[in-house]
Amino acid sequence: MKALVISHEDASGSGLIGSRLSERGIQVINHTVVTDVSKPNQGAPFPALDDYDLLVVMGSYWSVEDSETIGGWINAELNFIRSAHQANTPVFGVCFGGQALAKALGGRVEPAPETEIGWYRLDGDDLPVSDGPWLEWHHDRFEIPPGAELLATTPICPQLYRLGRSVGTQFHPEITVELMNEWLASASEDYLSRHNIDTEELLSDVEEHQVANRRNCYALVDWFLEEIALLEPPA
Repeated sequence: MKALVISHEDASGSGLIGSRLSERGIQVINHTVVTDVSKPNQGAPFPALDDYDLLVVMGSYWSVEDSETIGGWINAELNFIRSAHQANTPVFGVCFGGQALAKALGGRVEPAPETEIGWYRLDGDDLPVSDGPWLEWHHDRFEIPPGAELLATTPICPQLYRLGRSVGTQFHPEITVELMNEWLASASEDYLSRHNIDTEELLSDVEEHQVANRRNCYALVDWFLEEIALLEPPA
């Protein structure tokens, strides 16, 4: 089987999600939308969906609603995600990817009333995965699509939903120390200052949570593969 991972820029890789897919015997193919972040409106064309069994859509620096910055490709991506869902191809959207999936399927994306950056626990009456804590880093939030099942929240926003064979998260299960280093290296000093981000503390927290987060992320991917994508568990 083959999974197509949509990375919106080089720093937004699949991390632990890609690792678990590979461990489950799934070939992971990465497609980077923006190869030059100084030209965010110029996106690479999306590949043919017929060649893949799963679609994974990762996070991004940008907002789904920032058409001034990414209007050159965001509508094509929304159509691509919608086509995958309609073709019954399992879709896993993470943060920006979860927001794009929600919008593609009739939901809404809006600024969150409060930025979540750090480690948060999830609330839900019947959580299919661990309550975490999971890493959050976002300024927007999604409204789940019509007919979707909301599975987890924080006080600020929805965090996990499913609709058919599609799943969206607001949190970042994929995080690793290497990814966090890339994210921080990509952030400007002005951005870090405006949001009171202590880079050493963020890195230290990832190191502290990395063992439990790997276990939780792998369980989330397994749930997606077996309960959503309906793949057989490994022997």
